[in-house]
Amino acid sequence: MSAEVVGEDRRRRVIGQKVLRPRQQVEETLRAAILSGELKSGEMLPPETELARQFDVSRTTLREALRVLTSQRLITKVPGARGGNIVQSVDYQSLGAVVMESVDNLLALGTIDFDELADMRQLLEVPSVRLAAAHRSSDDLRDIQAVVAKQKTARVDDPEIPELDRQFHTLIARASGNRVLASFVAALHHATEPVHYLELSPEVGRETVKQHQAIVRAIEAQDADAAEAAIVKHLTYLRQIGVHKAD
Repeated sequence: MSAEVVGEDRRRRVIGQKVLRPRQQVEETLRAAILSGELKSGEMLPPETELARQFDVSRTTLREALRVLTSQRLITKVPGARGGNIVQSVDYQSLGAVVMESVDNLLALGTIDFDELADMRQLLEVPSVRLAAAHRSSDDLRDIQAVVAKQKTARVDDPEIPELDRQFHTLIARASGNRVLASFVAALHHATEPVHYLELSPEVGRETVKQHQAIVRAIEAQDADAAEAAIVKHLTYLRQIGVHKAD
């Protein structure tokens, strides 16, 4: 190999990396510890004075790094004498919480509207119920059936009705086996909260339960086509009732 080629290889070799500022170094170190599991969900970080000493940075620099991690929902700050910086849960449910808050903010600002969310919810719930029909376990089926059994006996003015409806759709999404899909379905269901937009009557309550039962039967039979038809009928019905109320 000629000296010219060797020289070219040396010029191309990359052995350096970007030197981070102290705040970035603290931020990256803590983020890596959280995402690797070294720092567990719910674990409280050492006091800020101790962390600043360990990183050999000022408390101002440390607090800047902690603020960034808080904005990324990796930690949360609990006020008070017994408070501190606590590692937040990093899983598919926390993803749903982030999406939920973002959607709520966009709705409040008027950046998006309710119909857009309802459309997207239907687009996601169709593959969700199809996957649930294909992949549901016996435990998944039992949990969904238990919710419908409670809905069947509950009065329309029962304050538990919205929560039961949330559980029904969320459990189906979880049964899909796709946790990202489940997170988005749960977030959009929370944002649309169909039960809160309806004037529930005994007739609407009975029809809703009947539609839920049809969805469950299709999932139990592992009939994806029937499950899709049942969920589309159900979501269409809810939107029609909501429109009638608005009128």
